[in-house]
Amino acid sequence: MGKRKPVPSAGARGAKSRPKRPKSAKQGAELREENPQLAEQDDAETVDTESGAPKAVQHEKKSNGGFQGIAQSDEDNSEDEYDASNGDVPGGMVNKGNDCSDETETSCSFHRHVSRIITNEEVKALIKQNSKFKWEMPAVDIPRSKWVGTGETMQEACDDHLHDVKGKLRNHWQHTLSGHLNSRMGFFSLCNSYRDIMHCNKKPFYLKSNGVDSSTMDAYLMHALNHVHRTRDVVIRNDAKLRNDADTEISDDNTYLDQGFTRPKVLFLLPLKSFARRIVKRLIQLSPLQQKNAMGQFKKEFGESDDEMPEHSTKPADFDLLFAGDIDDHFLFGIKLTKKSIKLYSNFYSSDIIVASPLALKRKIDGGEHGKEKDFDFLSSIEIVVVDHADVISMQNWAHLEAVFEHLNHLPSKEHGTNVMRIRPWYLDQHAQYYRQTILLSSYLTPEINALFNGLCFSYEGKIKTVTEYAGVLAKIQLEVRQVYERFDTSSITEADDARFDYFCNKVYPKIQDLDEGGLLLFVSSYFEYIRISNFLKSKEASFCRVGEATSQQDISRSRLWFFEGKKKILLYSERSHFYHRYKIRGTKHLLIYSLPGRKEFYPELVNMLGESENRKCNVLFSRLDLLKLERIVGTSSARRLISSDKSMFVFC
Repeated sequence: MGKRKPVPSAGARGAKSRPKRPKSAKQGAELREENPQLAEQDDAETVDTESGAPKAVQHEKKSNGGFQGIAQSDEDNSEDEYDASNGDVPGGMVNKGNDCSDETETSCSFHRHVSRIITNEEVKALIKQNSKFKWEMPAVDIPRSKWVGTGETMQEACDDHLHDVKGKLRNHWQHTLSGHLNSRMGFFSLCNSYRDIMHCNKKPFYLKSNGVDSSTMDAYLMHALNHVHRTRDVVIRNDAKLRNDADTEISDDNTYLDQGFTRPKVLFLLPLKSFARRIVKRLIQLSPLQQKNAMGQFKKEFGESDDEMPEHSTKPADFDLLFAGDIDDHFLFGIKLTKKSIKLYSNFYSSDIIVASPLALKRKIDGGEHGKEKDFDFLSSIEIVVVDHADVISMQNWAHLEAVFEHLNHLPSKEHGTNVMRIRPWYLDQHAQYYRQTILLSSYLTPEINALFNGLCFSYEGKIKTVTEYAGVLAKIQLEVRQVYERFDTSSITEADDARFDYFCNKVYPKIQDLDEGGLLLFVSSYFEYIRISNFLKSKEASFCRVGEATSQQDISRSRLWFFEGKKKILLYSERSHFYHRYKIRGTKHLLIYSLPGRKEFYPELVNMLGESENRKCNVLFSRLDLLKLERIVGTSSARRLISSDKSMFVFC
């Protein structure tokens, strides 16, 4: 797949003052006269070419003076109206409170989360509090790991959190998951707390021998479905109350404050189409809704059957599984849940769930390739964001993901059919980002994931993350190789790249430039380092060739042949190139790791490339700031010794 150059993220929109809330239909009309852009809507039904769905935004005037558009209530009301006999709303429409039905309405997590109103003072305090992880609990089913968190301590034992789940969903999950339900409840309980979650020891499906590890995926899909159903139930129930009582006036109390600026509430961000297909397929299986619309289009674009492994592959099994399906990284569509059906490719402003790749969503935010008007208001009311396989996204363009987060939960530029008298107060206070839950999932932790979690995730409920003691992967090396680790000093993270480069130029390169023997495989982990070292070797007129993510297949083949035959002494090799191709570089006699790979399984693969050499050498450069990578490779305890020791040279055999 092609690699794209980083696109600088657009600056976040400036803060706007809190919109006025009308207390009656008359004041609602006055508000629209004062703000003409709020009443701006298309009179005709158009087609959104990116979602492939009708784009209707006409208003329907209600008897109580409110305005209801498709963004918050469906155009097909007959599909969403509740029949008291179906068991969804016990006691018909007589329901005290506005968020949860059943006997647990006031105690369920959803009601508790959306009903609390936080002040500006609390916002300032929680930003400080969310940086202090002060409690921990065991991470069941996650080897050598524990959960640490901010805010109130969570219970170690997982109670039956299905009491928070709507009846139809609960019954369907008990039937569908059968004996596997308990294995999902641990992570589901964390999601149901509405805390920001960073799980960076998630074993992805392509690293398991059975192909799929669905417990974590099932848990966050169950949480997303429950949140959407709860949200829709409240809106539909209140719609029915207002229709039944024409004299009702919507006021500033909490009875009818049940909406955001727009309808979409859940955002799934995934790196590849094959991953999106797995998510949607499982979402449909976990939903009790029987009717599925637009499945034909979905199968055409994402494939009809499960991805099959190549029969005679020479690549590692995890590589074949990871890239077995459609590896396109450009997709964006909406999913709408009604009473009876799941509708794929729904208009974004009619959707409950958005499924996207960071690249496609970034392009949508920027207005597309044809100079369209920028339109990302459908991200204004996102309440749950799930970023799965963040480690794979880091091998694409992390800047796209950061840009998406910077455009979440802003005030919309248009109304989009919203009933302004029913918007929750924390949306108007521009506090939506503090109610948004972010779930970051990755097989390993990177500084970029850490920065995103610490800098752009601010749920007022708190944060929780995994902390893991790693055993390392040195035991997977099949050869007897003397691995020399050289530590260089750096005073700060901003100077780390320059310090590494200076150490290589002044301490390492002089030792290798005079050697007559070739076969030096020079591995770098980032594109920036790849370009920098390439330019340096050119300036020294070194005998080298290179294999990077942007190198053509013809040049790759030529470089590998030259290196194997000894015509070029040095082969410069990037981690992204190894990620997307997993080449076995023949002719390697000396391995020099300029910067450690982020994916720990790459390290033994690189060292094992020395198998054809009789005089094997391996040198690794690192600093104290490389702890995250170092502990995954040599183990947590050894990494700490390497970081804290007074010595700067270490040997592993």
